[in-house]
Amino acid sequence: MTETLLPPLLLLLVVLALVAVHAADLLIAALALGTYGFVMALIWAALGAVDVAFTEAVVGAGATTVFFLAALLRTSRRRSPAPAR
Repeated sequence: MTETLLPPLLLLLVVLALVAVHAADLLIAALALGTYGFVMALIWAALGAVDVAFTEAVVGAGATTVFFLAALLRTSRRRSPAPAR
């Protein structure tokens, strides 16, 4: 079962990383990183490392996302600056 579960999760991981890097809206980037942490927790669980999966879910998907969103609420800028050409 793990062999069929890992390739789609790894592909989703790459897509979420690209979304987080290329998102102009900082809220979308923060949510993509939170989802990235949750997918990493699923991958660790599929590999049998349940303790690492639990830690990744709590820290990567939980606390980090809350801190990112709290920082976004305290700033006035909601979009990243346009890249210089």
